Amino acid sequence: MKRLGINIDHVATIRNARGESHPDPVFAAKFIKQIGVDSITIHLREDRRHIKDIDAKKICLIKGLKVNLEISTKDEIVKNAIKIKPNFVCIVPENRKEITTEGGLNLEKNKKRLKKIIYKFKKLKIRTSLFINANQKDILLSRKLGADCIEIHTGTFSNLIKLKNNYSKELLKIKKCANLAKSIGLEVHAGHGLDYKSTKILSKIKELEEFNIGHFIIGESIFYGLPKVIKNFKKVIN
Repeated sequence: MKRLGINIDHVATIRNARGESHPDPVFAAKFIKQIGVDSITIHLREDRRHIKDIDAKKICLIKGLKVNLEISTKDEIVKNAIKIKPNFVCIVPENRKEITTEGGLNLEKNKKRLKKIIYKFKKLKIRTSLFINANQKDILLSRKLGADCIEIHTGTFSNLIKLKNNYSKELLKIKKCANLAKSIGLEVHAGHGLDYKSTKILSKIKELEEFNIGHFIIGESIFYGLPKVIKNFKKVIN
């Protein structure tokens, strides 16, 4: 069975827009756990634009909930992540001016730093993933750096579908990367920009084990409710 992870950053975004306490991302995590998802994803950004440190701490203390914490390579964030002790960590690129994550990590440029960070988390038995572009060179380097998993950035693929453009080349790249990653012992995940249609297409790739989806699920839930949207996605991926 393929797994579904729900990113709840945008619950915090709505809360922060008013500078108050509602809606509470901690309550959202508990609520979604009851629906029966496989994990919750939260991104503790350097600028704290949505999830705050206290949110991350409280969410990671929820019994029986698996938490995937997205972090950058910044020293402060890595130290905080070690204190918070999530089940999983996904290292992502981060740019202060970006609206959302714009692509995968530059592994070649940051390989020494990444290797040290991965080692720290592996010592704590925290599953560590690298968020990368659909690039076979990056797959091989991820393995050398000691990552447990890779999460393929699906933003380009998803945008091609939304624009009704030909996505066959991008899909083939993702298929080849997933196959290569699995063959060398990496667990393969997918995330970014996914909706029903793009997820359904990617779900046919047998090597993909986990989908992490946030913006579309939270947005769609305004109209149809979280339980129904999550149920729909669980049907789509399996």
